[in-house]
This record gives sequence, C-alpha cells and structure tokens, in this order.
Amino acid sequence: MKRILITFCLIVIASFTNSLKAQPPDPGGGGTPSCFPAPCVPIDGGISLLLLAGAAYGGKKAFDLNKEKQQDII
Repeated sequence: MKRILITFCLIVIASFTNSLKAQPPDPGGGGTPSCFPAPCVPIDGGISLLLLAGAAYGGKKAFDLNKEKQQDII
C-alpha cells in the first residue's frame, strides 16, 4: 500500500511540473528577460547567512568536542 501511495504521489508531482514556472511572464510579451543577466536570481543574502550560520555551528561543535576531550583527560 505504501509503495502504491508513493508511486501515485510521484505521478501527480510529475504531471504538474510542466506548468510550474519560477518567473512570471513578461507583461510586454517580449522574448527578452526583464532583468540582466538572464537568470534573475537573488542569491547573495541567503547564501552568506547560511555560510555564517554553518561556520558558527561548526565552531560551536569543535569547541564542545575540544572541551569534552579536555574533561576526559583530567
């Protein structure tokens, strides 16, 4: 039953992917994109915050691991 449900969900998702668009169509109907360069994806703010959060998380994990090792020695 679980396999049938998963297969059904995949078929439904695959049937709707052709109609989904990431960008709205141009109001003028022209073939050129409304921004330059063409991808028009703002990636600066989110990626820098994720990198900062990942570095902070990794630093905290390294600090905790170092602290735990020092307590085991004593």
